[in-house]
Order: sequence, then C-alpha cells, then structure tokens
Amino acid sequence: MAEKFDFDQALDQLRSGQNLTGQDGVLTPLIKQLTEAALNAELDAHLKDADKPNRKNGRTRKTVKSAAGAFELNTPRDRDGSFEPKLVKKN
Repeated sequence: MAEKFDFDQALDQLRSGQNLTGQDGVLTPLIKQLTEAALNAELDAHLKDADKPNRKNGRTRKTVKSAAGAFELNTPRDRDGSFEPKLVKKN
C-alpha cells in the first residue's frame, strides 16, 4: 500500500513553490491514493457480485496520464480475469 498523503508536507511544498499538479505535483500522490482506493472498492464489489468463486490475485502496474500529471497505479486484478475497472479502463 502506498504511503498516506501528508498534508503538512504538501503545504510546505506549496509554500516552497512546487507545482500543484504534474508529475511531481503536490496533489499527484493524493490523486494516486484515491484512485487506487476506488479501484480496490470496484474489485471488492465485483467479487461480491460474482456468480462463481473468484478472488483477488495481486496487482498490475499501470501508468496513467491525467490532467494532474502522469503517475503509476497499482491496479488490483482477480484470479479469473473477469474484473474490468470502470474508473481506469484496461489498456
């Protein structure tokens, strides 16, 4: 799991002139953390609604380009490969 977003550190970075968005932007780690949490919730809902037995099966790295900048996500996957995230589509 990724580090928790440190608001005090973010404020210090903003005060020192670091960009709000972009690859090394102050908000990029928070956006990554929120996106990964949403993907995990999507997988949990998918597994709960599955008709046949299925379970979590690790993570896959994926680079995402957004208005906040590019960042790498650790997207969850399921054993039988039927999970299709809605928030961040495959490929």
